[in-house]
Amino acid sequence: MFDFDGYGPSIFGGAILTIELAVLSLALAFILGLLGALGKMSRNKLAKGVATTYTTIIRGVPDLVWMMLLFYGGQILVNYFFEWLYDATDGGIDIFFSFNEFLSGVLTIGFIFGAYMTETFRGAFMSVDNGQIEAGKAYGMSSLQIFKRIMFPQMMRHAIPGIANNWQVLLKTTALVSIIGLADMVRLATEAAKTTGQPFKFLLPVALVYLLFAALSDVVFRKLDVRYSAGVVKG
Repeated sequence: MFDFDGYGPSIFGGAILTIELAVLSLALAFILGLLGALGKMSRNKLAKGVATTYTTIIRGVPDLVWMMLLFYGGQILVNYFFEWLYDATDGGIDIFFSFNEFLSGVLTIGFIFGAYMTETFRGAFMSVDNGQIEAGKAYGMSSLQIFKRIMFPQMMRHAIPGIANNWQVLLKTTALVSIIGLADMVRLATEAAKTTGQPFKFLLPVALVYLLFAALSDVVFRKLDVRYSAGVVKG
């Protein structure tokens, strides 16, 4: 029943790959988002300028264009650099770097959603009561301690809804990696549908799998919201 004319096991493997891609991309986006938010809130003009430029450019260009640009153009630029390094060292350093589809997908999606996470985190940081930060300084806490003990936990309480929304969009964006050749469940199901002439048989289950992932994600984020809202009276 679930063999799908022999394509079932490979599509199931593609579903696992999709989850791995999404989770790693989210981790990268989370890190870039934190750095971007801190950069935009920084008094350092260079850090603020870099973070602002990053979010402006990323949000102004379609995700599909970034996917193609970074996959094909990124490895060209990297290897141009290694060619220059080869010439500069008289052949002492000889490296050729090839982006695989999975790495390219993680880097591209993480890079894209890092910009959206930046705005989510920046708004969340601005919601933290400044009086508590001043109290932390008065207690003699270092900047790192204030961030870990005061800013980050309270920021997360405000950021959870935005993170959840970004995750849902990111999860659907993983379907774009099929255009660069990654054997995710969308690409495998599409190939099976073309071969058998039965698009509904293969693509509807893929849609249901995405819906299942989204539903499970809602449960996880609700639990996270409860955790980070401990001690806070809502409404």
